[in-house]
Amino acid sequence: MLRARVLGRPAEDNALWVTADSGQGRTRLLLDCGARVLDTLPFAEVQATDHLLLSHLHMDHVGGFDDFFRATFDRAAPTHAWGPPGTARILGHRFQGFWWNHAPELRGQWVVHDVHDTHVRSFRFEAREAFAVPHEAGTRPHDGPILTTPEVTVQAVPLEHHGRSLGFILREPDRERVNTGALTGLGLRPGPWLAELKGGATGELDVNGQPHDAAGLRAALLERETGESLAYLTDFLLDAAQQARLAPLLRGVQTLYAEAQYAPEDHALAARHEHTTVTQVAALAHAADVPALTLLHLSRRYRPEQWPALLSAAQAIHPATRFPNGWLDA
Repeated sequence: MLRARVLGRPAEDNALWVTADSGQGRTRLLLDCGARVLDTLPFAEVQATDHLLLSHLHMDHVGGFDDFFRATFDRAAPTHAWGPPGTARILGHRFQGFWWNHAPELRGQWVVHDVHDTHVRSFRFEAREAFAVPHEAGTRPHDGPILTTPEVTVQAVPLEHHGRSLGFILREPDRERVNTGALTGLGLRPGPWLAELKGGATGELDVNGQPHDAAGLRAALLERETGESLAYLTDFLLDAAQQARLAPLLRGVQTLYAEAQYAPEDHALAARHEHTTVTQVAALAHAADVPALTLLHLSRRYRPEQWPALLSAAQAIHPATRFPNGWLDA
């Protein structure tokens, strides 16, 4: 299951908090880290974050980094940060913004990954060294997917925003589920044998004390279910050429979280600043056949009383468009 929550307030810095939960394990991800976006998350949840995914390093997407770093700099497990080229250099400077007189006693480790269009270059920073040395941690090619855990795969999507910005597509692995109707039809009771069957058991399988052919049970009982998915796109140029490039990448995604910086009538400003209008992202979601679109990252230039009109303009193109819960009540 992918549980996603938009952090931050309308017309202020936003981020996306995602927990990928398989039932056997969890991966926690924070997509961007603007100022005060962590205010509503429990400290323990922030501290448990495994991966920080930065679309780019503009202030409104990294202004809350010190709060995040304070919670995670010395946790037992390594913390991974991912961003466009230059991320390791910039975060290296942020690491050095503190007094580390107690560094030899620390255990924390950060691994920062610069995501280029065709490869990932990684650097390791050690708390016991006061995070002073960016140790080379390898370079590897990628063709989209940059991160895979048992719970989720993350694909990087190159975007144009006066330089490279990154979008992210998160997908759960496909799951096998038991057809309970078929189970009843065969007169079988659930039990530990189902876990064995899902785990790839072969030959004879003990089912409640009776031998059964595992291959036959698998064919009769197990159905493949597509895992959940979402995409996060923010701060990017969206013209006709970019829509034609991005729409195929988003097909099959269930929910798109996308910036909505500008009103339709301000499309010239959007193009100049390499941002989007609400109608452009709605048209992208429509072209990609994405079932649900959530708008975020509104410009401060629009007053709260104008927000419903922005939403309505997007819904005229893609009806399944919404703001995060509570935004129109803010």
